[in-house]
Amino acid sequence: MNPSPMLKGLRITDMTTVIFGPYTTQILADLGADVVKVEPAGGGDTVRLIGRPPVTPGMGPAHLRLNRGKRSVDWDLRSEAGRAALTRLLQTSDVFIHNLRADAIERLGFGVEAVRALRPDIVYVHCTGFDQRGPNAGLQAYDDIIQAASGAASLLPAVDGNPQPRFLPMAVADKVSGLHAAYAVLAAIVHRLRTGEGQAVEVPMFEAMASFNLAEHLCDRTFVPPTGPALYGRQVDPGRQPMRTADGWIAIAPYLDDRWVRLFEVCGLGERLAEPMFADLRSRRKHMQKMHDAVAALTPARTTAEWLALLKAANVPAMKVNEIGDLLDDPQLKGSGLLREREHPTEGRYVEVGPPVRFSAWTPEPGRHAPGFGEHSEEVAKELGVRL
Repeated sequence: MNPSPMLKGLRITDMTTVIFGPYTTQILADLGADVVKVEPAGGGDTVRLIGRPPVTPGMGPAHLRLNRGKRSVDWDLRSEAGRAALTRLLQTSDVFIHNLRADAIERLGFGVEAVRALRPDIVYVHCTGFDQRGPNAGLQAYDDIIQAASGAASLLPAVDGNPQPRFLPMAVADKVSGLHAAYAVLAAIVHRLRTGEGQAVEVPMFEAMASFNLAEHLCDRTFVPPTGPALYGRQVDPGRQPMRTADGWIAIAPYLDDRWVRLFEVCGLGERLAEPMFADLRSRRKHMQKMHDAVAALTPARTTAEWLALLKAANVPAMKVNEIGDLLDDPQLKGSGLLREREHPTEGRYVEVGPPVRFSAWTPEPGRHAPGFGEHSEEVAKELGVRL
């Protein structure tokens, strides 16, 4: 018998939209929290409109991915009844998480002091664009804005020399910030378990993404005075790219020196290790681009499968370059059970991406499907004893 989910009994009032906040609460819902998604009246979270829904407008694929395991209510917070319902919900909640700007949530009457007056031990989480102590406090922020401000958009030009900054083709700032928010919620809950004390938590996208980027790229600007420039050279090395094979592309990562030696031998380049520029570790590091070029010139001669077999036998890390769509048939993902097919009660059969982490004490099981807009408004109101 599978034990109860680890966050069973934890109620979260979720007033977030798009990706950052919903990604956070989807993680917590997967762990068993009761997440009540309070959606904007009149249409709901705009993430519902991302992608083409097969059946119902507002039930797009991004919504199915980001809001599974939650209940949706569409209370009109401009009305007295809607505000009363939210007030009662907050009185029964352990966590309140929102991504409204500070002035907007205050106008609604649910700023941090007002909510903590309703429930003093609540964990009040503000997902914001910029830390409220800085000059950008209150500015609007979206993934592109944060990629630009945090330096992420400057990384591809550092690799290929094209001076135009470019956005990484994913909502990386939203998702990185969502991960920060998820651990922040859990840390605040642990603190409350130990002390009985609730608190306000702020998760700013810009600071979260800047911290993420600077983990390696602060590099020699770490020291005062600096010992060199920012940017970790290996990450922006133009030669650090997938290599073409006879039928696709392969990523080879021989980062340890002995693996470079084995890679050269597998490629039939062993005699070149006697050349001065490849003869020792210092020289190989100095001429890393030439080593990449020598290997890349040979990889088109064999198929991806042939290279993977050779490199696995030589203990050189390598992997096929997948297209995003290839992941649906990836043997590793099938073996790990990350992807599963389910039948949605209104939208039909779909692919669900399950939790990527595993626990020895509890096995996550498929929970609620992503809800229709306002699907649980009456159900939750009845639980709370309020009338809409």
